[in-house]
Amino acid sequence: MKALTINRSLGVVASLALMAGLCSGVLASELAYVPNNPSFGGNPLNGPVLLNQAQAQNHYVEKSSSSGAYAGQTALTQFNSMLQSAILSRVSSAVTSSIVGTNGQLVPGTVETTDFRIAITNLQGGLLQIVTTDKNTGQTTQFQVNQP
Repeated sequence: MKALTINRSLGVVASLALMAGLCSGVLASELAYVPNNPSFGGNPLNGPVLLNQAQAQNHYVEKSSSSGAYAGQTALTQFNSMLQSAILSRVSSAVTSSIVGTNGQLVPGTVETTDFRIAITNLQGGLLQIVTTDKNTGQTTQFQVNQP
């Protein structure tokens, strides 16, 4: 048992001596940050390498332009949709010009088209309520505008 204790003591002493010998040869200096990315002051030659790494990790696949609002439509259907949008825009402009006075303010009253009824009501204190009714379905939308 005494031999085992002596061997352990020698082992501990030898370990401490070895660590002390290793530590005495270590020198320390200040840490200096050097950026890799050329955008942040790094070496410009790193740019292509970083770009290639980023592209290799990018798993995003951009959707093609055919997946937009007209995806799966024929040229004729697309044309009809665009034509309908253009006509509705013109009708909207015509209705807007008939409900806006010469001073640029909304005029209370009712404007009717084939499919819609637009009622502008003066609530009080310059607050106007605009109610649009779809004549075919009876659905209505409304909002209020403060007019000075």
